[in-house]
Amino acid sequence: MNWENVISSRVHQVPSSGIRKFFDLVSEVDDVVSLGVGEPDFVTPWHIREASFYSLEQGDTMYTSNYGLLELRTEIAKNIETNYNVSYDPQGEVLVTVGVSEALDLALRALVEEGDEVILPEPCYVSYKPSTILAGGRAVKVQTDRQNEFKLTAQNLERVISEQSKILILCYPNNPTGAIMERDELLEIAQVVKEHDLIVLADEIYAELTYGKEHTSFASLPGMKERTILFNGFSKAYAMTGWRIGYATAPEPIIQAMMKIHQYTMLCAPIISQKAALEALKNGRKELDKMADSYNQRRRVITKGLNDVGLDCFEPEGAFYAFPSIERTGLSSEEFAERLLQEEGVVVIPGEVFGKSGEGFIRCSYASSMEDICEALTRIERFIKKI
Repeated sequence: MNWENVISSRVHQVPSSGIRKFFDLVSEVDDVVSLGVGEPDFVTPWHIREASFYSLEQGDTMYTSNYGLLELRTEIAKNIETNYNVSYDPQGEVLVTVGVSEALDLALRALVEEGDEVILPEPCYVSYKPSTILAGGRAVKVQTDRQNEFKLTAQNLERVISEQSKILILCYPNNPTGAIMERDELLEIAQVVKEHDLIVLADEIYAELTYGKEHTSFASLPGMKERTILFNGFSKAYAMTGWRIGYATAPEPIIQAMMKIHQYTMLCAPIISQKAALEALKNGRKELDKMADSYNQRRRVITKGLNDVGLDCFEPEGAFYAFPSIERTGLSSEEFAERLLQEEGVVVIPGEVFGKSGEGFIRCSYASSMEDICEALTRIERFIKKI
């Protein structure tokens, strides 16, 4: 059998995840301290778990509407309007999905024609380019840099736009850098979006995790609601990664197009997860704020610690990642991460897996415990002194 001819050419274009490939090495090392996984170290708050138990006791084990439970969609719309000043109709402009990853996939497949260009500011989350390729689009990268704290500028965006440009993916607060963008900066991007008739996929999964600055939703900017598909979910803010529950909000024609694909592939998000998400939105603010405060403390510790050991690190203002430079070591990001793991048992993620402009940096998650962060910093300092 000639498997090269059997497997889709689009799949052949997609590399294996650089993050997952790196984590395969972890099993070979003892006494590992991880700053690698972008996952809260908190357990989902008890009252949210209890809501799922209760739903099971009530016999809620069936399909829901393809769109998701109306009660949940109503609460999502209410939450967005209250916190981000954008109004959506829960009946036709909200779609509950199996995490933000599914929402992204649905949006790209619903909008992209063969050869359409999707603009990706890098460094960026590892799934954006593969999802674009699988949808038949062409990923166009626009680099951001440390000097501008990895923020996209209107000037850099203009440079990569062509007649084939259709979509811009924005992720702020950003994974992997922890960068945020403020309203005046986003307004400049919005002007370019309008001038070139682009659609924006706004991945705002870390919207609740900003430190000292208010999050501005791209959809809330003048004239941008009709051009924006807003993604958010429960994994990061509510420590619900394994529940696989997210949502998309957008103008009704786009949500209907996404739902067509969703109903034939996923049908609906699990009802148990939807019930838990509903409880999170209704009564989870106290725990969310408590977790965010803890991340803020860890953020200060890890940023100071990395700078103290000689790894230049700007202060991240969102998400739960630090993105220090390792250029002074003379190692590539992959070499640094592999040697740090093998010699000191510390897991970090090479910056190059997030795109070319991530080379020379590593991603350190401070969603790990304070104890692990302090131990990792001690080991990193020892490693740097050795090299």
